[in-house]
Amino acid sequence: MGRRKLQIKRIEDRHNRQVTFSKRRSGLMKKAHELSVLCDVEVALIVFSGHGSCYEFCSGESLGNALDRYRTYVNEETAAKGTDDKPKDDLNALWTGPELLEMISELDVDLLTTKELELLETHLATLLGQTRQRKTELMMEAVATLHEKPNLRHRKHLVSGRVRVKYINLPTSLR
Repeated sequence: MGRRKLQIKRIEDRHNRQVTFSKRRSGLMKKAHELSVLCDVEVALIVFSGHGSCYEFCSGESLGNALDRYRTYVNEETAAKGTDDKPKDDLNALWTGPELLEMISELDVDLLTTKELELLETHLATLLGQTRQRKTELMMEAVATLHEKPNLRHRKHLVSGRVRVKYINLPTSLR
């Protein structure tokens, strides 16, 4: 008896969804471990459940070192791209959070020229990149903070070779 083709969509039944999450998370952790061993690479994996639990795997010394290495990589990539991608005009000072949101809500793109649309697209792409980078930094800081707390409650440990999964209660602000 073969496997049936699984349609990728949200599993509606809560119990089945939890069972599938647990099995697939374990499979993902196993694959990460296999990749690190077979290819001699450092792998870091963080999974947040729908309930706010954090599951992690790191093949290196620590997840914190892997996150620091990733931050360094992202910063170097951003620096390598430099400021050449940013448009050189006096409007750059106006592109801050509240002002941008107000301007976009009142914007009628049907009235803009092609050049103005291209400039708007460039500004939005730059701002989106900065937003994503800041979000990543904040998430990494939150994970690092959780690791530094001595009173973390570990509900269960899964140890298979060097694979180790930690269950961490996240603050409600990160759920």
